[in-house]
Amino acid sequence: CMDDHDTDPHVSMSRGVKFWSSSTYSQYIYNSNLEVAVWQAMYPNGVVIGSAGYAAFPPGHGGTKQNVGYGNLYFFFDRANITKAFSPNRELTDSEQYYSELYESTDTSEFYSSTTSISFDYGGSHDNNNDQDYSHNPQNWRADMALHDMTDGWDLPPSCKQEGETFFGIPLSRSSYSKLQSTNSFQEQFDFEYLVDRNNTYVSSFGTNHGWLVGEEIGNAVGSLVDKDTAHIPIFFTGTTNPNLGGMSLGDMIKIGQNIDFGKLYIKPAFVFVDGNGHVKLQFEADATSALAYLYDNLCKELGLSWNYESPYNTHGVYTNCAMHAAGDRAADGCGPDNSNQGGFCPQMTLAYSPRFSSEEHAAAYLARCNGYVDYWRSMYPSGVAVGTSDFCPDGGCLGLFLNRYDLYQVFKPDLGGSWVEYNGASMPPTFSPAPTWKGGCDEPHNFHLDKCFRKRYKPKASAVAWDALGSVGQFSVMLVVFMAITLDLHL
Repeated sequence: CMDDHDTDPHVSMSRGVKFWSSSTYSQYIYNSNLEVAVWQAMYPNGVVIGSAGYAAFPPGHGGTKQNVGYGNLYFFFDRANITKAFSPNRELTDSEQYYSELYESTDTSEFYSSTTSISFDYGGSHDNNNDQDYSHNPQNWRADMALHDMTDGWDLPPSCKQEGETFFGIPLSRSSYSKLQSTNSFQEQFDFEYLVDRNNTYVSSFGTNHGWLVGEEIGNAVGSLVDKDTAHIPIFFTGTTNPNLGGMSLGDMIKIGQNIDFGKLYIKPAFVFVDGNGHVKLQFEADATSALAYLYDNLCKELGLSWNYESPYNTHGVYTNCAMHAAGDRAADGCGPDNSNQGGFCPQMTLAYSPRFSSEEHAAAYLARCNGYVDYWRSMYPSGVAVGTSDFCPDGGCLGLFLNRYDLYQVFKPDLGGSWVEYNGASMPPTFSPAPTWKGGCDEPHNFHLDKCFRKRYKPKASAVAWDALGSVGQFSVMLVVFMAITLDLHL
């Protein structure tokens, strides 16, 4: 059943790539295919891929590691999770072993120096003179471009040279029964599962492979990924953590969060709607005099929005060119009681990217069903609610700093009540790359801003962790025992 047109094996390296210009696009395509030409010279008859290392299947902290080996067949539960490895029925021959280990065990510089041209046709990349010349002009960027698309990414504002997904927001996700991807529970006031169409009653498919973004469930077959529950309200996107490319380091973001004296963050659902890009979102009310509005206003003042030509200021003197507001402007539909339906800050939570409804009638029925639940929540919390659980932000109303849509990293209590690291037990691939950007690992200063290196540098001492784990009662008990021991020793 194989032919040369339908079953060519390939690897999706990236999606939604945006090049600076048609010239840089051509350069990238040429350099990439020159690298492929080196591989063809290095492996004239192909190569059995694999590794001499060890890994657990499925990945994570609970699995037993096994030797990876070479030439395996893998079963992928989804794009992010290899759940089973099947070894070949024979060992490698000496020749196969040589080529499989060639790149790691041999100096391959001769292949690179001797390969100076591309012998194959790579016209399928559309790298030809018929394509229209173009060049990215950051000055054309507008505020309404501050939209993050799961496939196409960001349109970058001026002086921002790299995409990034860090943001300040309100965590709303809950734990699931999945053993592949899961999260902690950050609130117990809302069950967003009521807003999800698991049985495909209304939604037939999705425009992306992520399916529903809230209420993660293994049986979510319409999406090709089993994502964590990523229910959250983004408030302010901070962008890349690389200061050299226009962003702000993770450590500086934390300093800003620790410096803002905001009150308890109350939220109140308003309505479910489909935005202009076809995404389903849950709108929350925006009270211009609330703690949430105060927080958003101060994030703008301290971090700045590059498109509004204002001069941000904070006591640390750290800024970013990649900041964007995270709330779409739905004020015309009734965003809050004090915003007069004209402009204003409108917090939103994305339920699904690009769901395809079976018909307009199905879409209308779905929205009516969802807004029935929203009306119930509005009657339950007439003044809004500060979310949390008995174990996470028990007093409610906390702010989170997210590394990306999947990973909550730092949590800030209201009223300058302190902060702590809440790193979800580490990410699962492909949410972060374990390899730092520059050579030299976390000892290289250029890598200090990376979340992996930041956690390594600022890892608390084991004694401090143990002391904090005792709690106030346990600490008092230890101090009392020590005091009694000292007094008894002096008495004797």
